[in-house]
Amino acid sequence: MSINQSDTIYPCPFSKDYGIPTRQAWLLLKIFFIYRFISASSFVILFFLRFGPSSLGRHDMQLYQFTSLTYLAISVLSVPFIFRRLLSYTNLAQLFIFTDIVFITLLMHASGGVGSGVGSLLAISIAAAGLLIGGRCALVFAALASLAVLAEELYAMQTHAFDVASFNYSGLLGISFFAIALISVILAQRVEQSASLARRQEQTIVRLEELNRYIIQHLQSGIMIIDERQSNVLNNQSALRLLALDEPPRCLTDVSPMLQQAFLIWLDNSEQDYAIIQLPNRGEVQVRFSRLLVDGERLHMLLFEDIGLYNQRLQQSKLASLGRLTASIAHEIRNPLSAISHASQLLSETPELKPQELRLTEIIQTHCRRVNNIIESILQLSRRNASQKQRIALEQWLPAFVQEQNLHYAEQNDGFVLMLKQHGLNVLIDPGHLKQILDNLCANAVKYGKPELGPIVLEVDRIGDQPCVRVIDNGEGIDQEGRLRLFEPFFTTSHQGTGLGLYISRELAELNQAELSYAKYLDKSCFTLAMANADNVVIEL
Repeated sequence: MSINQSDTIYPCPFSKDYGIPTRQAWLLLKIFFIYRFISASSFVILFFLRFGPSSLGRHDMQLYQFTSLTYLAISVLSVPFIFRRLLSYTNLAQLFIFTDIVFITLLMHASGGVGSGVGSLLAISIAAAGLLIGGRCALVFAALASLAVLAEELYAMQTHAFDVASFNYSGLLGISFFAIALISVILAQRVEQSASLARRQEQTIVRLEELNRYIIQHLQSGIMIIDERQSNVLNNQSALRLLALDEPPRCLTDVSPMLQQAFLIWLDNSEQDYAIIQLPNRGEVQVRFSRLLVDGERLHMLLFEDIGLYNQRLQQSKLASLGRLTASIAHEIRNPLSAISHASQLLSETPELKPQELRLTEIIQTHCRRVNNIIESILQLSRRNASQKQRIALEQWLPAFVQEQNLHYAEQNDGFVLMLKQHGLNVLIDPGHLKQILDNLCANAVKYGKPELGPIVLEVDRIGDQPCVRVIDNGEGIDQEGRLRLFEPFFTTSHQGTGLGLYISRELAELNQAELSYAKYLDKSCFTLAMANADNVVIEL
């Protein structure tokens, strides 16, 4: 029967704790078979050709001839059993050792007993038993070999076959068999332990390589390794995605001549290790260069990063700095503002004030409340948390938002309508930030978009590969000069506004790698929020 090469076999039925990997075990057994075939052939050739004086077969030539020829025939007949694995490894190994003990003992007797030196070949077979079988089985075969040698000497003594019986030499030979068996078993166990350790280390290395390959392939940043000839050695999928390539490029010129020029500039001046590359598809990508030395070979690593992600990090840093500044300013303004407002309230309660003076206190109160609203808006910037982006299904999220807006502006009588031009769109954005952006846009639409002329429409569509939400109102729109300053802080066309709503909305959009823009849409005023497609974005590990 055949044995699967991926299994571990247990050659000896008396020793389940000693196992050899199948491929290695069969290789050792084949080597031992070749040794047996050469030994059997040597016994026949040396006897029949008679090269010089020899003691082979001097005591019993017929027994020697029959035994040597039978030993050779059995060796030849075992070829298909070992190379086609017609028998199990355990049975073949035990059969080889047992036949060696029997035939070498007979050849030893036919050649004159222990003194002929033929019996010493049993030591090789016992050593092979320790390597091939191991454990108690090797000791069992060592005992059988010792008993065979002693039995042969006892038989020779009873039949007076030899002049002198060599019991001392037979005893020493038996002791050597046990010593060889023990040493071979210990060596085999150490070899097996070393092989097992090597296999575990190999498996660990393979797992680490697979893990590293997985991490590299799933990084949001693109990685490309090139050699001194600017040929592409390795790249991950993110590099192809960021460079808008369908297949790995052969060299830098296949990506962009501008990238090759930036690389050459970096080679001349290592301080210029950063560049923003304009790709042929009119996109931009940030690249950073660094050197690698692998096995004496000089390689170069190009790290590509989405310019949107870079802007997001820059935006987070800007918001953090702006938040600290505005929080400090707002705190310093709020204290005197509270004192002015409180003093104005006390002054308005004075009974001697004239109507004109009361009107002045009302103006003070009104502007104090306006300044306080501005301070609250500014403090929102200082409390801005990092974006916690989630996968949001617009088709499920927006109906609840529209219903909430209609309840909030109940006097508008269903002033908001949801229109789905595209279905099944999923975006990657912070849900709190998305709500705040749309809240600001809807509030502006109610305030400036003439809701009395018709409902405000929230339209779900797609711009290229990006899902978007349009907020369409019935207002007259914004002139060209106003569009240039629309998202600037404190810019407003109303005396009641703070001018921070759209600015905060755009900052939040950029923080989530989204884009907020204004344009005419179907001859109506429209704000468009284009967001990242959650089905295409690779999450950074």
